[in-house]
Amino acid sequence: MEAYRTQNQFLNSEIHQVTKIWRKVAEKERALLMKCAYLQAKNCQVESKYLTGLRRLQEAVGNEASEYSELLTQLVQEALQWEASEASADGVELSPISEYDEYGFLTVPSYEVEDLKLLAKIQALEVRSHHLLAHEAVERPLRERWAALSELTPSVELKQLLRAGVSREHRPRVWRWLVRLRVQHLQAPGHYQELLSRSQASKHPAARQIELDLNRTFPNNKHFTCPTSSFPDKLRRVLLAFSWQNPSIGYCQGLNRLAAIALLVLDEEESAFWCLVAIVETIMPADYYSKTLIASQVDQRVLQDLLSEKLPKLMAHLGQHRVDLSCVTFNWFLVVFADSLISNILLQVWDAFLYEGTKVVFRYALAIFKYNEEEILRLQDSLEIYQYLRCFTKTICNSRKLMNIAFNDMNPFPMKQLRQLRMAYRERLEAELRELEQLKAQYLDTRASQDPVVPEGCTSEDEGDGEA
Repeated sequence: MEAYRTQNQFLNSEIHQVTKIWRKVAEKERALLMKCAYLQAKNCQVESKYLTGLRRLQEAVGNEASEYSELLTQLVQEALQWEASEASADGVELSPISEYDEYGFLTVPSYEVEDLKLLAKIQALEVRSHHLLAHEAVERPLRERWAALSELTPSVELKQLLRAGVSREHRPRVWRWLVRLRVQHLQAPGHYQELLSRSQASKHPAARQIELDLNRTFPNNKHFTCPTSSFPDKLRRVLLAFSWQNPSIGYCQGLNRLAAIALLVLDEEESAFWCLVAIVETIMPADYYSKTLIASQVDQRVLQDLLSEKLPKLMAHLGQHRVDLSCVTFNWFLVVFADSLISNILLQVWDAFLYEGTKVVFRYALAIFKYNEEEILRLQDSLEIYQYLRCFTKTICNSRKLMNIAFNDMNPFPMKQLRQLRMAYRERLEAELRELEQLKAQYLDTRASQDPVVPEGCTSEDEGDGEA
């Protein structure tokens, strides 16, 4: 027995020593991974600066023929084709920029204009750099916090967590809970299948427009462009079911992108359907997606007011150049940035939006302009400003910085103020619409009371038919 006891103590000691060694190796491995991520991020930053330098040289040279233009063109072409994997040394491979992100979106924006292709590569490198630097320092602790949160209940802690973003593996579970919180009073067993049966039994008037918009949904996402993908069929069923769920709206352009984002995250089409219902019927104000889009128009006026309050210098600059921001921001609100932000930032916005509502959309709209304020102020031509505003949201890659601006720099942001502004602008807009309707009615009455005048030498259609 004494020998067995001695042997057992020896084995315990060995196990203890092996455990200590394993922990040290694990810590060392983690430190090396962090160092590798840091070096890859720095590599991306160096390449990004190199490409930015090439782009500025391009702008300086322009179309003028010079001894350097051919060399510059060659360097740009090589830079666009170069991938980090080709720069491997000593058997250590750097991760190349993947063509698609984890949700199927193109990582390098597909610009139609040739001159912007270099900018697209710079953006992709910046995104990659921020992702690598944030992965160990921010994302790992965030994943651990979400993993520890087994039961979800409304709280201040949950709100802060959602603002920071939900990790990919936990996002479907969290979104289902957020959606259920908003639509549980509308849900009934078999309701979605019943709506699908109705859409198969009779054709909805909106079916044709839905079919047209399916092919326009996220042309930069492989799940909606690949011929063998199941996503377009799922999206069609979700939109048709919603058209029967809410006949007062039926279908409005933009709903396809809201439903598509829900499908990419939740995968199940019934869950995506209820997410769409939650957004349209419980989060957004009434008439947001109606034929008049009146509530959407109201929010554009509210945004102008808030921008004037929070960013007066920027608004004075835009006013000086007569820039109408609603040309850019109207779509932001209608589809909750679905076309505008890169996917990791977009989904972080949606994490908070599904919990807190439309106030989040205003916060991020203001934050986007604050994030790029200095760059916009440097532009001194209205055409340049419009061109920049067309794609500037895709240049935002630091999600932490944007979040801090939205939820800290934009404070105070009382909900009472938002409600009052909406109420005031809705009254004004409804009065304007009534006035327009009166003018229209007067015009039609005047036209109806006047006999049509046929100019000399011309014949009416009836006279022409008689002669024939």
